[in-house]
Amino acid sequence: MKRQRSRGRVAPAVVAAMCAVAALPGQAHAAGPPAYAFDPDARNVQGAETNAAASVLEAGKVYRSSIGPDGKLYYRVELDNVTNAYVSAVAVPKSDGSVAYRDGITVSIRDLNDSQCSSNRTNFGSGEAPRPITAYAHRTIGKGSSTTCQETGRYDVLVERESKATSSPEVWDLELRFVQEPQLKGGGPTETTAPKDWPSSTPAPPDTEPQKRTGGTSYYDATSLRTGEWVDEIAPGQTRFYRVPVDWGQQIYASTVLSNSTSGATDFIGNALTLSLDNPAQGHIADTSLSYSGKSATTSLRPLPPVAYRNRYDFSPQVSSLRFAGWYYLSVTLSPKVAESYGKDPIALTTTVQVRNEPGPSPYEGDPGIFAVTDKDKELAESGHSAPKAAESATMQVVAAGALGAGTVLVLGLGAWTLLARRRAAATTGQHQQPPYGGPPQQQGW
Repeated sequence: MKRQRSRGRVAPAVVAAMCAVAALPGQAHAAGPPAYAFDPDARNVQGAETNAAASVLEAGKVYRSSIGPDGKLYYRVELDNVTNAYVSAVAVPKSDGSVAYRDGITVSIRDLNDSQCSSNRTNFGSGEAPRPITAYAHRTIGKGSSTTCQETGRYDVLVERESKATSSPEVWDLELRFVQEPQLKGGGPTETTAPKDWPSSTPAPPDTEPQKRTGGTSYYDATSLRTGEWVDEIAPGQTRFYRVPVDWGQQIYASTVLSNSTSGATDFIGNALTLSLDNPAQGHIADTSLSYSGKSATTSLRPLPPVAYRNRYDFSPQVSSLRFAGWYYLSVTLSPKVAESYGKDPIALTTTVQVRNEPGPSPYEGDPGIFAVTDKDKELAESGHSAPKAAESATMQVVAAGALGAGTVLVLGLGAWTLLARRRAAATTGQHQQPPYGGPPQQQGW
C-alpha cells in the first residue's frame, strides 16, 4: 500500500509539470510581424486623468495599460526616504499605423506639489516607423540629488503621449514597471562626478564565426546574446529584441548590418532600420539608424562609457542611464516602408555585440536583484535562451526528474513484486518436494 501511495504522489506532480509546460507562452504563427509579447504576469491597470484617482503601482510588479492620442495619465507609487526608485513605460503602437518624427512618450515622477523628481522622453525619430519605445523616470536619494522628492510618501507617475494630427489615432498599449535599487554597502561609491572620457573607438569585430540567433518580440522574451556576431532575419515592420549581460566596469558595443536585397530594386529609403539600446530598468539610452538602397548597409551605436554607479551624475541621459549592471536590451526595427520597394520577405540581419573589460564588484549590500550579472545570466547568454525559454527548460527538467522518479518507483515496485512472486512460487513448489515436519500425512481409508 505504501508503494501505491508513493506512485500516486509522483504521477500528479509529473502531470502538473507537463501542464505548466503547455501553459508557457509561445509565438503564434500568423501572417505579418508577430505581436509584442507582453509579460504574462502583468496586471491590468487603468491610468487616471487626475492624480487623485491614480492607481498605486507596487514595486517589482509589471502592469498593462493603454493611452490615447495626446493622453496624460496618472499612476502612483509609495516611496520611502532611502531608496532609489524607477518607473518605466513601454509604448506599443499598432504595427500597421503611422507615427511622426516627434511622436513619443514622456514619463515623469512628481511629488504632490507637482515638482518633478525627474522626467525622460523618447520619440520614434526620423525613421517615423511604429515600434515599441520606452522611457523611464527616477526618484534618487542622496549625493547629486535635488532637494525635492526626498521624503517618504506618495508620488505621482505621469505618462504623456504626444502624437501629430496626421498620425494614427489608435490607442497605444503600455507596459509599466516599477523597480527599486538596492541599498549601497557601507561607505559605498564616493565619486559624485561622472567620467569625462572613455575608450571611444569601436573595436575590431570579434574573431568568431557568425552564429544563428532569432530575436524575440519584446523585453520579456528577448533573446540572450554574448560577445559575437549573430545572424537573424527581419521583415518590414518587425522589431527584434535581444539582451546582453553587462557587469560593473564593462563597456558594450553594438552594430548591425542589413544584407543586400535579392529583389533587384534600388530605391533609396532613409532611416530604413533603427538600432536601440535600453538599460536594465528599461530606460532608453541611445539609438542609431541606417538608410537602404538594396545594398548591404551598416550602423553602430556610438561608444558609450563603462557601466558605473557614478555615471548617474552626468547630465546626458546617454551616460547617466549606464548606472547599473544587468541585462541591457538591444532592439532592431525594419521600417514597413521597405516593403513598398523590396517586398514583404525578411532580409538577413547580422548584429555584432562586444562586451569589454573585466567585471568589477557590486556596490550594493545584499541581493542586487535585476541590477547584477549572475552565473546563470552568463549561461543564458552562452546558450541564447530567453527568460521564458529558460523557464521552459527548467520546467522540462522538473518533468524529466518527475518521470525518472515515477519510473524508478515503478521499476522498484515491479522488481519487489517479481522477487516476492518467485519466492512464493518456490515455496509452493517446495511443499510437494520437501514438506515440513516429516512429510505428508498418511492416506486414511474410508
